Amino acid sequence: MEVTGAMKKYEDTYRHKGLRKKLVDGLREKGIRDERVLNAIENVPRHFFLDSALDNIAYEDRPFPIGEGQTISQPYTVAYQTELLNVQPMDKILEVGTGSMYQAVVLAEMGAQVYTVERQKALFDKLKNFKLKNKYPQLKTFYGDGFEGLPTYAPFDKVIITAAAPYIPPRLLDQLKPGGVMVVPVNEGDAQRMRRITKEEDGTYNEESFQMFSFVPMLKGVQKNN
Repeated sequence: MEVTGAMKKYEDTYRHKGLRKKLVDGLREKGIRDERVLNAIENVPRHFFLDSALDNIAYEDRPFPIGEGQTISQPYTVAYQTELLNVQPMDKILEVGTGSMYQAVVLAEMGAQVYTVERQKALFDKLKNFKLKNKYPQLKTFYGDGFEGLPTYAPFDKVIITAAAPYIPPRLLDQLKPGGVMVVPVNEGDAQRMRRITKEEDGTYNEESFQMFSFVPMLKGVQKNN
């Protein structure tokens, strides 16, 4: 039987698994300590999220373009943000910026209930029949403006923003539970400072600052198909 290109794309071979293990070893060397995060990254086949032409380099620790001016994040960035979130099983997490859905699947692999929002209609449509969606029924995708969040489904235990925010979106803070955590890269010139905001039980916020990163910009509104 002939194996089509689409079928080959969704083959997870021993070679792929070996490359993932090597990637995870590299993330550990770069300072990622949460073994649950590392296990999730080792279990999720990143090459499924990329064009099959990139199969041989899918496990390099770098971002790749996915169309519409967007990228699939560097695995280190995904691991770093996920570790800061301190994901627990059954956490209800809002993700802003679905992109390729890689970050969302890593969260779902860790047992979280994921509600992810994408403003680019072309990317949202592309993911409707994505193979891995069936594996994670607790992963829900939405087309909309990330600055608005998903008030209908709030409150959330955690919020993660995977684009460069010009400021911390107040409506997303409103959708956090007391005790909830938001991880967001906030613009500081040409790069972004990773920040973690904890919503205290009394409604005040505690903000922590971490490393600098480089993300595509977080934009308001939605982008319809051309």
